[in-house]
Amino acid sequence: MSTKSTYTEQELISLLKSNNREAFEYLYDHYSPALYGIILKIVKDEDSAADVMQDAFLKIWKNIGSYNAEKGTLFTWILNVARNTAIDRLRYEFKTDKILHLDSVSDGQLIGASIFNPIPATIDLRSIVERLLPERKILIDLVYFQGYTHEEVSQNLSIPLGTVKSRIRKALQELREVFSVQQNEVIFA
Repeated sequence: MSTKSTYTEQELISLLKSNNREAFEYLYDHYSPALYGIILKIVKDEDSAADVMQDAFLKIWKNIGSYNAEKGTLFTWILNVARNTAIDRLRYEFKTDKILHLDSVSDGQLIGASIFNPIPATIDLRSIVERLLPERKILIDLVYFQGYTHEEVSQNLSIPLGTVKSRIRKALQELREVFSVQQNEVIFA
């Protein structure tokens, strides 16, 4: 057991980066209840949440060297590691549970189906998003590509929540205009 009952954030980070076992025990003891609550909200199953929690702390232990205090607090970093681990678990479970068996579709079922032929230049969504104004582009990236909530983006970028939502709405309107051109590209067989 740890001989010290509390650490400053700087002390804790320094000890964690030097792979101090007592510091990791302290981190687990003091942060695991909050992380478990977040994980459980995402995966919605206690057994899966326990597995994800173990995976998250393993990732924290292996990647603590990449923590950068200039980008946020230690808690924010470990919270993002735990949250991303939970989201990865959901994606994996969804992918393995929802495997399509294409050989079970008969030719008769395919007749009359619409076929979408996108313009090759528009296949890469990120390149389309790059065309947006910078203040809209970063929000779309954070929310849709990195999985942040509007509230998290608001807090992390110190922008009012209403501004975040209105900029995202405007960006989506611009993206709809880009894709409305492609609606003419749908061919019906």
